[in-house]
Amino acid sequence: MSADDPEKKGRALQLILDAWDKALAEGAEAEVIASVAIYAALADMVDRYGQDAVAEFCATLPDRTRRGEFTLGANEP
Repeated sequence: MSADDPEKKGRALQLILDAWDKALAEGAEAEVIASVAIYAALADMVDRYGQDAVAEFCATLPDRTRRGEFTLGANEP
């Protein structure tokens, strides 16, 4: 499976959402979970791809967000 495999991405997203729900159930605040999740993702990406590549990726986020790419359920039929 490639990194772009929709099945692989869907499974990974479900695992993350399950962990998110567990953290909420244990009393963590959503804003704290979100901040820590973003930090962890960016730190891993910097380790893998370098600071410049990650900064370029982050520069694409405003437009992608406005297009609804990160709205859960927005791309479902």
